[in-house]
Amino acid sequence: MRKFRNLVIGGIENKVINLVLISILLVAGVFIASMLTQNNVLTSLSQETSERQLASVTGTTQGVIQTVIIQNMDRQTEMQAVITDELFHNRAVGVQMVGDYAQKLLTNMELVPPAPWQRPDAASDGQLFVKALFADGLEEAAVADKLGVIANMTDLMLSVCGAYGTDNIWFTLPEGVTLMADTVPGNWIEEDGSFVPYDACSRYWYRQAVEAGKLVFSDVEYDFRTGRMCVTCSLPVYDADGALLGVAGADIFLDDMQQAIQKATESGGFLGVVNQSGHLIIAPMGNGVFQVMNSAEAADLRASEYEEVAALVRDGMKGKTDVRLVHAQDDTFYAICVPMKTVGWMLLAGYSQSEAELPVRQLEKDYQAIQLDAVTAYRSKSSAGKTQVWIIMIVLLMALLAGAILLGKRIVKPLNTITKRISELSETNLEFKMEDTFRTGDEVEELAQSFANISHKTVEYLDTVKRVTAEKERVSLELRLSHDIQVNMLPNIFPAFPERKEFDIYASMLPAKEVGGDFYDFYLADESHLVMVIADVSGKGIPAAMFMMASKIIINNISTLGVTDPAKILEAANRQITSNNPGEMFVTVWLGILDLNTGKLTASNAGHEYPFIMRKGGRFEMFKDRHGFVLGGMEESRYRTYELQLDAGDAIFVYTDGVAEATNDRDELFGTERLTEALNRAPNASCKELLGNVKSAVDAFVQEAPQFDDTTMLAVRYNGKA
Repeated sequence: MRKFRNLVIGGIENKVINLVLISILLVAGVFIASMLTQNNVLTSLSQETSERQLASVTGTTQGVIQTVIIQNMDRQTEMQAVITDELFHNRAVGVQMVGDYAQKLLTNMELVPPAPWQRPDAASDGQLFVKALFADGLEEAAVADKLGVIANMTDLMLSVCGAYGTDNIWFTLPEGVTLMADTVPGNWIEEDGSFVPYDACSRYWYRQAVEAGKLVFSDVEYDFRTGRMCVTCSLPVYDADGALLGVAGADIFLDDMQQAIQKATESGGFLGVVNQSGHLIIAPMGNGVFQVMNSAEAADLRASEYEEVAALVRDGMKGKTDVRLVHAQDDTFYAICVPMKTVGWMLLAGYSQSEAELPVRQLEKDYQAIQLDAVTAYRSKSSAGKTQVWIIMIVLLMALLAGAILLGKRIVKPLNTITKRISELSETNLEFKMEDTFRTGDEVEELAQSFANISHKTVEYLDTVKRVTAEKERVSLELRLSHDIQVNMLPNIFPAFPERKEFDIYASMLPAKEVGGDFYDFYLADESHLVMVIADVSGKGIPAAMFMMASKIIINNISTLGVTDPAKILEAANRQITSNNPGEMFVTVWLGILDLNTGKLTASNAGHEYPFIMRKGGRFEMFKDRHGFVLGGMEESRYRTYELQLDAGDAIFVYTDGVAEATNDRDELFGTERLTEALNRAPNASCKELLGNVKSAVDAFVQEAPQFDDTTMLAVRYNGKA
């Protein structure tokens, strides 16, 4: 032991100091090592947890988005197909009305006084104007008689254009003269003031209609008068001997149709119309495989170089497809095809997969940015904390042991708690919450707050998904309630009149959707008269169901007010329905009144299916009664009552078109022949068994194929006066 002034070197005091210093250094070293280990464990655990949460959230989000896209595309495309098909249906109805009226005029020329007609007048440009157009070399005198007769259609043409939103419609005689309503009469006048000759008989639409012998829609062509691309609806008209009386027609301009579906493309999707030749006639894209061209240049998408597009279009020609992924033009799309019933074309809808996945990529990017900010903040605070520790160790060397223990508890405890809470997270417990233990005022609190924020956002997102699902369930519940209300409005308790032995009656209705537009009704107007009604409303879903209920109530009210003539009942009902019909819907109706004392059946038909009649001991056969116009079409429509004498054992069967037009997966119709076979499987069976036989036959035919029309049937058997 040596002394140097007052400093003892090598003595007990020095050893104690050395022991304390060594202990302090060892404790400091252990503390620093422990702190570094805890920091590495926390960083690794934080990274692993973040990666698991990111994978879970993005996977769930991508699955939800894909499901929503498929469901929305399926529902919205089918709805848009109905809307677009309505445009073709309206043109077909207008052309049919003009053709029917022209047939009546030309087959009764001796009874029709000639009406005045006009040549084109440029002063009427911009408004509907009806004028006569002549083929080159045709003299007016040669067709003056016929032209004067069809000129009686002037008001009808103007009314049809106004009712169905078209700016042209016409009727052409085989001699080469055309009576046309349009808004550009000045286009038919040359610069020298002479009239433009127009040989409609040489136009593609005229030849196509005559060759087909029925109402047809042309391919895409250029309009003679405006040069705009259009599709023409044309109908040949014949007399009773089959001689051609002329052709009625109207144009559907593609820019008008484009407006009808433009809304569907505002969100970045794709919606186009493909005709029966596989030609794309409407599309928002302007080049490549989705380019709209006239029929001479248009490509058949069924033979497209993009095989998945070609397969989708081919499948769409057979019926509605599922939503599938197709590759075209350096992109991948969710795509679906839905047929349009009236014209035989289909709606092609697509949505870019890259657009659909944008929310997932954005969520992943935001999550990674938040995590990077949290890690950066943690590392920054950790570095500052280490510096403070070293300064404290140097300045407070003698108090390092106590300070190290205190600081160790302060840091390690909240870190261990954070680690424990993170390990407890699961699919049922995703939220990490702040606790008082984490509120240390340093980087530990920053890290805990970052985890809490991320977890809270995740829970909020999942709550949003749950609310969307709940809303979907609410809509489904409302549709089921609407179905129950509709079913309860129809007579559904059988036997309906157990105390009445004069007749046996049974009916059924199966909607194609949750709610439908078909209905049936039967009731005793008095003690000896049974009223029977079966009807089919245009359209489907809730609008058709509401129109159905209104029509049923109107017919029931009229028939119970003492009106006993079926035709008069239909005329009164038609006036009420037409007077307040902003949706321009219509309903076909067969109405019969059976005298239970005599067996006399009086009936009237407003555009409905033909009934089937079976005489006692015989077989069911179709009875082709005379049809009137549908209810809701024209206010002044007239209907005819006819009579049938039913003897004891005779039966009658009526139905809606959903029975005969039931379709299997090969796009084949059930048809009236199969319906006749089903009825005659046991023609003398009870009415309930008759309907059961028909339903079994239809179910066996369609199997799992989806149906798009309601199936409604009613049968009654007359047993004779009790």
